[in-house]
Amino acid sequence: MKGTCVFHTSNHTPAFTPANLRSQLRAIDRGLLPLLLLLLLTLIPANAAEFTRTEDVIYGRKHGVALTLDVFKPAAPNGYGVIMVISGGFFSSHEAINAGLFRPTLDRGYTVFAVVHGSQPKYTIPEIVEDMHRAVRFIRHHAAEYGVKPDRLGVMGASAGGHLSLTLAVHGGPGKSDAKDPVDRESSAVAAVACFFPPTDLLNYGQPGEDAVGVGTLKDFKPAFGPRSDTPEGRQSLGREISPIYYVTSNLPPTLILHGDADRLVPLQQAESFVAKAKAAGATVRLDVKPGAGHGWPSIAEDLPTLADWFDTHLRGIPAKNAAAP
Repeated sequence: MKGTCVFHTSNHTPAFTPANLRSQLRAIDRGLLPLLLLLLLTLIPANAAEFTRTEDVIYGRKHGVALTLDVFKPAAPNGYGVIMVISGGFFSSHEAINAGLFRPTLDRGYTVFAVVHGSQPKYTIPEIVEDMHRAVRFIRHHAAEYGVKPDRLGVMGASAGGHLSLTLAVHGGPGKSDAKDPVDRESSAVAAVACFFPPTDLLNYGQPGEDAVGVGTLKDFKPAFGPRSDTPEGRQSLGREISPIYYVTSNLPPTLILHGDADRLVPLQQAESFVAKAKAAGATVRLDVKPGAGHGWPSIAEDLPTLADWFDTHLRGIPAKNAAAP
């Protein structure tokens, strides 16, 4: 495929073992994405159903560094694609990819694109957002080759990955018609979103006026916000720029958020305020609140089929009760 580099294709991903758990724990941030840690403790055996995995497909380059994604294709694909944002604390790593993170979606027949973006501290959130737009454009440009509908792409993620999913939801749109690279002429819009505990309003974080743009609750993640977060004025400008809530319109694609009401890192208020604004705009949106749950919960793997149900309904147009139908 032009513009890609395929290094490896296999019929499975590594099964869960203590050794690869340690490897993946080192590969992902320990702060904003404990969801991944919990899932790695409850992974469904990777040989539960047939699929192929194509690793290290290059979707772009930045400063001489390749940006890559892995493609998971089920044996009986349904013709729809879902993007999995591999991100925790705005850190992304190929080693953090495991089919257990999106197994129910894969088992429903969706082709899953696990996207690795440039990571902080080298890259800031606005630069990371550019990577995600590029990834969607690349997938859309090659949709026929992957056997997915270019105008029916879903996106999923958790915490920072949820933030980036919502950012695509509110900002995804047409590329530059005069771009030299045909990939950059494509749209980065997505058709449905399902995510866990996303930050949505960094200027009102948990309560009105609470600044979390690399300070306060999120001070440990300051490198992701870059030098603009050094001053109050810079934080106000950047916070509005990167907070999805300020760009919600009636055109928001159908969006599902799952969030615990005891989350101390990303307050439930972040989901509640986003959902309230989306409903006021007339968009299709749903919030599932997990009582007593924090930033991730032991039974979170049991909620993954809910995301697959959402895509069945809002990408494929079939009732959730028929979720198992290809």
